[in-house]
Amino acid sequence: MAIRVKTRFRSKGPKTMADRASVVGVTIWRVAHEVGRHMEKEEFRISSDAQYTAVLTEFIAFLLQVTDRIVYGQLSEEQRAEFMNALGVHLARTMESNLADFLGPGDHVSPFIATLNARAADYAEFDYGDGGPGYGFRRYLGEKVAGVMAVTDNRWVIEHVMEIEVPDALKTVQRVIGEVLGISVSGS
Repeated sequence: MAIRVKTRFRSKGPKTMADRASVVGVTIWRVAHEVGRHMEKEEFRISSDAQYTAVLTEFIAFLLQVTDRIVYGQLSEEQRAEFMNALGVHLARTMESNLADFLGPGDHVSPFIATLNARAADYAEFDYGDGGPGYGFRRYLGEKVAGVMAVTDNRWVIEHVMEIEVPDALKTVQRVIGEVLGISVSGS
């Protein structure tokens, strides 16, 4: 997955955590979207916009948790809270805008936020080390995506997600986080 991302700001001067979070948020959205497109190209059957959206949501939740693990201990708790809150708000707004296009009008943000919150609790149980998310962390994402795609009976979803999609997604997101926040990122 080769996604071109910009990590330089157009305007000069200091950048707020919200400014930085918006850059990371755009990257997370683009990476998740590219994963969905790539899986379709690899002939994994995604049968509806709702199913595609569910795959995007799972990847966004995963990458949001990866981001939180990366910034933990590298930003002050105040900065981390400000950054992660701004990132969550940015992703919710992006999802709201895009889901209206995919699925039509309605409340798409509440279920999205509910999924993010549920996955935050779930991913808290898994290891994240110097090399990034551990096996269980990655496998859980694979299982969630496989569950979403169970309707179309796709085989090998878990393995594909863990071995193909996650490494590429991590590489892009880790690089952007490191550059935008000016922090060291293990595994990138």
